[in-house]
Amino acid sequence: MDIREAREALKLYFGYEQFRPMQEQIITHVLQGRDVVVLMPTGGGKSVCYQVPAVVKPGICVVVSPLIALMKDQVEALLANGIPAAYLNSSQGAEEQRQIESQCVAGKMKLLYVSPEKLLSPGFFSFLKHIKVSLFAVDEAHCISAWGHDFRPEYTQLKVLKQQFPQVPVIALTATADRLTQKDIQEQLYLQDPKVFVASFDRPNINLTVKPGQNRFNKITDFLERHHKQPGIIYCLSRKATESLAAKLKSNGFSATFYHAGMSPQERAKAQEAFLRDNVQIVCATIAFGMGIDKSNVRWVIHYNLPKNIESYYQEIGRAGRDGANSEALLFYSFADVMNLRSMLTEGEKGQQELQLVKLDRMQQYAEASICRRRILLQYFGETMEKDCGNCDICRNPPTTFDGTVIVQKALSAIARTQEQANMGLLIDVLRGSRNSQVLSAGFDKIKTYGAGRDVSTMDWQRYLHQMLNAGLIDLAYDQNYTLKLTEQSKQVLFDGRRVNLVKFEEVKQQEEPQIKARPKKEVLKDALFERLRALRKRIADQHNVPPYVVFTDTTLQEMAVEKPSNRIAMLAISGVGAQKFERYGHDFINEIISFVTEEQAKGSKLKGATHLLTWEAYQQGYTPEQIAQQRNLNPITIYSHLATLLEQGYDVPVQDFVSKREYKAIVEAIEALGPEAKLKDLFEHLEERYEYFKIRLSVAMYKKQYAW
Repeated sequence: MDIREAREALKLYFGYEQFRPMQEQIITHVLQGRDVVVLMPTGGGKSVCYQVPAVVKPGICVVVSPLIALMKDQVEALLANGIPAAYLNSSQGAEEQRQIESQCVAGKMKLLYVSPEKLLSPGFFSFLKHIKVSLFAVDEAHCISAWGHDFRPEYTQLKVLKQQFPQVPVIALTATADRLTQKDIQEQLYLQDPKVFVASFDRPNINLTVKPGQNRFNKITDFLERHHKQPGIIYCLSRKATESLAAKLKSNGFSATFYHAGMSPQERAKAQEAFLRDNVQIVCATIAFGMGIDKSNVRWVIHYNLPKNIESYYQEIGRAGRDGANSEALLFYSFADVMNLRSMLTEGEKGQQELQLVKLDRMQQYAEASICRRRILLQYFGETMEKDCGNCDICRNPPTTFDGTVIVQKALSAIARTQEQANMGLLIDVLRGSRNSQVLSAGFDKIKTYGAGRDVSTMDWQRYLHQMLNAGLIDLAYDQNYTLKLTEQSKQVLFDGRRVNLVKFEEVKQQEEPQIKARPKKEVLKDALFERLRALRKRIADQHNVPPYVVFTDTTLQEMAVEKPSNRIAMLAISGVGAQKFERYGHDFINEIISFVTEEQAKGSKLKGATHLLTWEAYQQGYTPEQIAQQRNLNPITIYSHLATLLEQGYDVPVQDFVSKREYKAIVEAIEALGPEAKLKDLFEHLEERYEYFKIRLSVAMYKKQYAW
């Protein structure tokens, strides 16, 4: 298969001119029939990595997906893009499933979503062998690993894919997997020499903030007032908390509902559907909500309580800003949350207790951190960030630091001299010169750095080691009894003279909320148009019985609000507008944009960048440039300038009405002599001032567009 076909499919079905970073390389490998592992953050475009190959390869891509809501969401979006897709799961009756299977056998489907249980059910592999399977995609692949945060035993049986279909490529995709889980995915799925793609886990559009847990409700209502009409999720630790918080928000005038596993399937589906369709703006939920939900316009996520681990936290905040627009992640933290979670975890499965408690410790370290929070998140997933992000509360209000190189060197030296066999508690005992049985039996009282940190308290050593862990100076081996390991960065400190700053232990003051400045009128008008387009999107979505973001994403609407496309060519140039969606919705949005611009002009608005559209409307009604100028009290030169702008933007302006063939030929000779980027003044003088400026500009626009005369 040719990657050019994939690029054409991307534009035709998804409306994008080019792939995001790494997508093209991934798709190239899939088209070559190779197994692939993709680690890409939520909202990074994982689904395109198998959906585009599914479109261009002959046969059907079978997608293994863990949640019914995720399947439904993905299939609705694919159908809206003109791609035949379906799902099979327990929500359907036998007759509906038979019809879908018949369509697959007849070659009428490109993607089929199934749950692991359905895939492994009796007779399903026999059905698959009657169709041409082009690709297996295993979504949420971290569920296969017992080292991950969301282990699902049924996922461990997916190795049968390679056993039954050794020649069919497999692409495994996840947004949350540390290095150990990454390795487990490859081994458990029996992937053959897979190419592993690890995209940056950075989501720079998400602002990260942690606040004390006191007085949470008032802080939440203040936050919601600043995010008026913006959809968001509030995650709570208990089912009761979701219900009481939603009721309290509703009584305060907010559009809110709740969601948790104790509700009936019908109640959960109703709450989720209301949120997806923008009928309700806020959902208060337990972690049962949101996995795989493809709602692209979630603008914020609040954690009412501390999550159990960083993987869950990262996955949950990733539900905000999937469209790339600026979004907020606010976490409330209290020590009581830590105690509640510890109690819950110690009552869980014995084999997982120790692992989950260590992961909780890492989450607590993040909440208490005094260094850039984004660096901590990225380091957890094995990614190094050289500079602070500037988009978290710590970066906006940095704490006091000191040169802690000597302290760090003592700790790193002790790790090295204990042969990287000590966990955090044992290492602190060694540094402080403890003579307990564990230190003595290991012979660690004989190493050079034994007792080198007696002057530092146990609590302070814990804090320093947490900082080192968060900064990537050391690593924690979960599968080796949680022992501490050196990294490439730690070797730079030990051997290359790298200096390290540590944070002084003092309470970080909460940053005051920034003052909201009055915005320029142009920005206000752009936002007003965006709201008009959003309201239109909601009406269209309700008519077609789909979530609004399936029609167009927020970022697509924002680009429309800025560019104001008013014809087919201009609308198709908007990112996210493919041919199928243009035919379905494009004209409605063009009409709304033109109506808005016309109304603003009637109000006397000086909306720069839209006035040429009014010229175009008048010209299409048969008025000459001179008549338009008189009607609008403008100079005729301005109207001709509008026509040149319209021509440059792809409008079908009849240049022949204003420039003769002889004039155009003479001007083209000047353009070719001086170059297409020559200034109009230079062309005017080169032509010995024989032709008016507007004729030169129209000719230049026509020449650049390579229009035939």
